[in-house]
Amino acid sequence: MKKVLSFLVAAAVVASLSAVVFAQKAGSTFKPFAVYVENASKENHYAPSGWMGDYGDIKINLANTEKPRSGNTCIKVTYSAKMTQGAGWAGIYWQQPANNWGEKKGGYDLTGAKKLTFWVRGAMGGEKIAEFKVGGITGEFPDSDSMSIGPIELTKEWQKFTIDLKDKDLSHMIGGFCWAASKDDNPNGFSIFLDDIIYE
Repeated sequence: MKKVLSFLVAAAVVASLSAVVFAQKAGSTFKPFAVYVENASKENHYAPSGWMGDYGDIKINLANTEKPRSGNTCIKVTYSAKMTQGAGWAGIYWQQPANNWGEKKGGYDLTGAKKLTFWVRGAMGGEKIAEFKVGGITGEFPDSDSMSIGPIELTKEWQKFTIDLKDKDLSHMIGGFCWAASKDDNPNGFSIFLDDIIYE
């Protein structure tokens, strides 16, 4: 009986030590976590599956080679502003898993991230993006928080933008990245380019 008790005590000690180690790992320095760095990269997370509004007005190319900010590819998004669905606006959510609007479990625990940085440029300059966003998906299993910046007017040159994530609850993030724009702001539509979308 004493041997059994000794074994149980030892097991409890090992379990508690393992929990401490896990807690230390969870509290360690956040490592960069990419939404997109290069087409088909193993470092990419989330899928650009959440097409919204006039989704018929959107085209996306994840392997565009026109002046990427880094590497060989960047994302090209084309918005026609034809109001195919009659909404007058359009946007895309990068989701985990794909097409998850909060009706199923998923997302990532990004606790420790201080910011999301990304690079963007317009084909012509003057393109107006109403909002760039992190989180905000609702449903049975909603995002744990939401932050955004905008409106933003783009230039033809690459610009770096930052969404501040300090003091935000990032424990459950289905919506890793999002953009939205309107026909009113862009009556002729636009083409924009995105690259190096990274949680840091």
